[in-house]
Amino acid sequence: MKTQPGAEEHGQLQREGVTTALIAYVLWGVFPVYFKLVQSVPPTEVLVHRIVWAVPFGALILYARQQWPEVRAAFASPATLFWLALAALAISANWFIYIWAVQQEEVLQASLGYYINPLMYVLVGVLFLRERLRRPQVISVLLAAVGVGYLTIRGGQFPFVAVSLALLFTLYGVIRKQVAIGAMPGLFIETLLLFPFAGAWLGWLMVSQAAAFAGSSTVSMSLLLTVAGPLTVVPLLLFAVAARRLTLTVIGFMQFIAPTLQFIVGIFYGEVLTTAHLVCFGCIWAAVAIFSVDAFYQQQRKPPRIGSAEA
Repeated sequence: MKTQPGAEEHGQLQREGVTTALIAYVLWGVFPVYFKLVQSVPPTEVLVHRIVWAVPFGALILYARQQWPEVRAAFASPATLFWLALAALAISANWFIYIWAVQQEEVLQASLGYYINPLMYVLVGVLFLRERLRRPQVISVLLAAVGVGYLTIRGGQFPFVAVSLALLFTLYGVIRKQVAIGAMPGLFIETLLLFPFAGAWLGWLMVSQAAAFAGSSTVSMSLLLTVAGPLTVVPLLLFAVAARRLTLTVIGFMQFIAPTLQFIVGIFYGEVLTTAHLVCFGCIWAAVAIFSVDAFYQQQRKPPRIGSAEA
C-alpha cells in the first residue's frame, strides 16, 4: 500500500517538479532556435530526423527506467496500438507544421498556437464531452475568438499555423487519454510506428544524394540533425517527471512559459509585430490570465494532492 508523503518529502517533490517542469518548458520555448540552425534543411527531412533519432534514444531511456514491460503490453493490445498510431499521425503533423512555421519566420504564430491550446481543450470538452463552462472560461474562450478574428480580418490573414498547431496538439492529447500508457513508452511506440516510413524516406534521400545528413553536408550539420532525437525526447521525459510531482494547476500556470519564450525568440529573429498581432496577443494574454486565475481558484477549493500523471 502506498503511503502519502510527509510535509518535508512533499516539499522536496514539489521543488523537484518545479525544476524539471521549468527545464522542460524552457527547452520547448527555445526550440525555434534549433530549427533556425537547421533552416537550410527541408522541413520534411528535419521531421524524419526527429523520428529516426528519437527511437534509439527513447529505447535507452526505457532501458534505464525499466519500462520495457509497458511497451510489450502495449504491443499485445491491438486497441492500444490503434490509438497510438492515430496519436503518431497527429503529433507528426504537428511537428511538421511547427518546423515549417519556424523556417518560414512564423514563430509568433507558432507561439500563438500554444497559447490557444488550453482553451482548445475547453472547447473539446464542451462540444464532445458535454461539459458545462464556468463564466470565466466562457470569457476566456470568447476573448481568444475575438483575438483570432481580429487578426484574420484586420491582419489580412487567417492564423492557419496557430490554429492548426492548437487543433493537432489538442487532438493528440484527446487520443492519448484513450490509452493507459506512460508518456515515455507511448512516445517510443509512436515514433517506432513512424520509423519505417521515416527511415525509408531518409534512405531514399541519402541514396539520391539529396540528404543534408552525411554525404556532402558538414559534420556539424549532421550532428545537429542527430540531436533532433534527444531534443524531442528529453523535454517530454522531464515534463512527465514533473507531472507526477505537481498539481495540475501549477502545471497549467507553467505551460505558458514555452509560448512566451517562443514569442520572444520570434521578436529576436526580427519577425514583424503588427497592430493586428498586438491586439490578437493582447486578447489571448487576457484570456490566459482569466483562465489561469479561475483554474487556480478552483484548485484551491479542492484538497491538495500530488500530480498523478505517469511518466
